[in-house]
This record gives sequence, structure tokens and C-alpha cells, in this order.
Amino acid sequence: MRGTQLTLENKLSLDAMTDDGFQMALLEGVSRTFALTIPQLPESLCRAVANAYLLCRIVDTIEDEVSLTPEQKKHFCHGFIAVVKTGEASEAFATELAPLLSSNTLPAEHVLIHVIPRVINITHQFDKQQIAALSSCVEVMAEGMPIFQDENMHDGLPKLTDMDRYCYYVAGCVGEMLTRLFCHYSPQIAKHHDEMLTLAVSFGQGLQMTNILKDIWDDAERGVCWLPQDVFLETGFDLKSLSSKTNDANFKKGLDHLISVAHNHLHNALKFTQLIPSHETGIRNFCLWALGMAVLTLKKIKQNLDFTRSDQVKITRNSVKSTILATKLLGRSNYFIDLLFNISSQGLHDPNWTYSAYSKASLDI
Repeated sequence: MRGTQLTLENKLSLDAMTDDGFQMALLEGVSRTFALTIPQLPESLCRAVANAYLLCRIVDTIEDEVSLTPEQKKHFCHGFIAVVKTGEASEAFATELAPLLSSNTLPAEHVLIHVIPRVINITHQFDKQQIAALSSCVEVMAEGMPIFQDENMHDGLPKLTDMDRYCYYVAGCVGEMLTRLFCHYSPQIAKHHDEMLTLAVSFGQGLQMTNILKDIWDDAERGVCWLPQDVFLETGFDLKSLSSKTNDANFKKGLDHLISVAHNHLHNALKFTQLIPSHETGIRNFCLWALGMAVLTLKKIKQNLDFTRSDQVKITRNSVKSTILATKLLGRSNYFIDLLFNISSQGLHDPNWTYSAYSKASLDI
């Protein structure tokens, strides 16, 4: 891959791979984290979840592309919903979208857009229930994310409930999809379907909020803020005055509140994971690694509330290795992962500010 053009050598290399190798090669290009966690899943789940992530990343690429107008983004989002549902017109879709991507889009995402037809072909090798889970997730995400394109995101979202809604469209619906795939895979997991579906939305929000908090200043450089105004107005800080030079005690207090909210959601992620049978170590590892890395990231933010760059609160490779080792050793025991979560997240809860993790019904979706 050179620049933003898909080279013949790169394309031929992908074409020669098996479907599984093809998907993992794409994953490694667009997300090191998911390239690490998804292979922990049982083989049949791994294939479906890898494909699901690539579908979601295509929607993300459309939404993040600076050269596209809001109208174009809606056009491509709606078009992609139809492509995923039917498996048809993927060549035409990729041919129309690929030339419009700018150099701001990652080279690996350029590749992903070019190979949409093969990604979709893999999607439609799954059974009807799996395809329904994937296409439903893509539809929610592609319908919901453009709503926020029409808003002025420079000064933040009006309310915490708006942040909840955004997180649902970006990550909560992914949690729902994963739950459906897990339940389809295992009748034993399916016994907890309804409870897991609610917890999965909260799981998604916990991960997404952690990313939002970590990337505050990177987003600010792009003129974007995903923080809720009402939380910060309550602490005495106006997000309109937010800049990389902000070193305000009231802003840090609001940040502390949101860390506590994210912690509540991650606690629900723990409950979600504990409903998975202990012998399903691959699925547990998939969940626990994501949960563990999120907790450690929140901890680092909490300890560095005056950070000004995301790399200042990025967890180290050793922290990632420690998370993997601890969950491999203790992940089968609900008691020990409970203990591990409580020790790792000590100090993240703000006793001066309460927030009850929502149910999907409260999002008015």
C-alpha cells in the first residue's frame, strides 16, 4: 500500500488469501485491538464477528470522510444498508465511493472500501439469523450516526442523554449484535438473552465513553466535542471555552463525573461477561480483554486529568500483556474476575455524583 492508492501487489496479495486470512489481514490494518481480541473467539464466531467489525468500519469510514457532504454521507450510508441486507450491487457501491475518499482516510480504509464486494460475499455465506444480526446492526449505525452530522459538534452535545444516544448508535448496537451472535452460537448463552441484550448496550457505552474521554483533545483539534454540556454546566464549566490549554478545576470535576459514568457501564460489562459459561473461555477472553483495557485507560485518565494528548493516557504494551495474562489465569472464575475488576477500578467511582446506567428504552430510539 503506497499513499492512498490500492496497489496491484496489495490487491493480488489479498485476492490470494482464504476468506479468514483476508478478513484478518484487513482487521490488522484497521484495528490492532480487534485483530488481537477477535481471534480468541471460537472459529465460527470469529469469522462472523470479524466480518461484522469490517462492515461497521465501512460505515465509520463513510462518516469520518471529510470530503463527503452530509448529503453524500446519508446517500452512502443508506446505500450500504441495502448492500448488506441484499448482498447486491456491492461492486457498483465500492466503485462509486472509492474515488471520493481523501488522503485523510487511512490507507487501510481505502483498501477496505475497494474490497467491499468480497466482504459482502463473506457476509452472505452466513445463515439467515447471523445475516439478520449483522444487517440490523449496520442499519442502526448507518441510520443513527448521520443524525449527529447535522449538529454543531464544536461545543459538545446538549445533554448526557444525547451522549447515551450517540454511544448507542456507535457502540451499543454492536453490543446487541454480538449478543445475538453469541446466543445463536450457544443455547446455554441464549438462556440469558434478554438480560445480556440490555447489559450489552451498556457494555458498548462504557467502551465508547472511554474512547471519547481518551480522545478529547484529538477531537478538539478537528473542531469536534462529544462531551455533554449539562454535566459540565453543573460543575461550573462551559464547554464553549474548551481548548487544549484548558486547565480548569471545574472542567476536571466534570471529567471526573464522566469517568464515574463510564465505570458504571463497565461494571455492567462485567455482569455481561459473567453470564457467559465459564467453559467458553474464548468468548470470555474476547470480552474481558476489551473490558480490562478500558478500565486501565480510565484509571490513567483519572490519574492525569490535566492531560492534553491522547498518547499521554494510552496504556502501555505491558499493561495489555498483564490484562491478557490475568484474564487467562482467572477468567473462568466469576469470583476472581469480580475481585480483579474491583481492584483495577478502585477510585473510578465518584461518590459525589450518581448516575444509573440506562436501559435502551430510556434513549427514545
